[in-house]
Amino acid sequence: MQPAVIQTQGLCRDFSVGSQVVHALRDVDLLIHRGEFIAIMGPSGSGKSTCMHVLGCLDTPTAGKYLLDGEVVSEFEPDDLARIRRNKIGFVFQSFNLMANASAQANVELPLLYSGDPRAVRSEKARNALGRVGLSDRMHHRPTQLSGGQMQRVAIARAVVNEPDIVLADEPTGALDTATGLEILDLLKELNGQGMTVIVVTHEMEVAGYAERVLKFRDGRLLAENKVVDKVSSPLAASADTRASTP
Repeated sequence: MQPAVIQTQGLCRDFSVGSQVVHALRDVDLLIHRGEFIAIMGPSGSGKSTCMHVLGCLDTPTAGKYLLDGEVVSEFEPDDLARIRRNKIGFVFQSFNLMANASAQANVELPLLYSGDPRAVRSEKARNALGRVGLSDRMHHRPTQLSGGQMQRVAIARAVVNEPDIVLADEPTGALDTATGLEILDLLKELNGQGMTVIVVTHEMEVAGYAERVLKFRDGRLLAENKVVDKVSSPLAASADTRASTP
């Protein structure tokens, strides 16, 4: 078993909404090993997206402990957190979050600007990342010239251009049709096979079928951890075939 890359102990996150306190996360204990493919599932309001934001160092817990590679995240300085988000964690979002007026290459280069890489290095790394996701022929296209699947591929290239240890994907197939969603999941699976820890937030069982383990959240609590025993190599494709064959 690989060492733990992520561990939480009694993790809590509260939000104040007027005079009310919303307990988005309640006493969450989880352990994720390096190289795993994890799905975080739950209905709307279950705490799954809040958990992803905390794990991605985009938010801070109200109580409890979060250890990243054995280090207590709450002890990091703001510059350390920025460095972690830049180099150790790659983010993929449902809405792509691309700059509309910039080319695919410029979008992928964005994290490298903060790393201080020279222009030639940024260009080479971005081209390699776009090639990695099958978009070598779309480097100079803007998002409005790309399909939804191509935009998500650009977003994934941006997420992995710094060779992060962890990829966090929040509903990465939510804005895509079934066939395109399958392609994106296959790509994430390929990245996982190359050694990256992949954590996908989803509410779809078909998407969770790609994972090794499924963490189920409800009302801010981690209710269950299930190992995926009967994994299907292409669950979305199987789902599409089933629907197509139904009279």
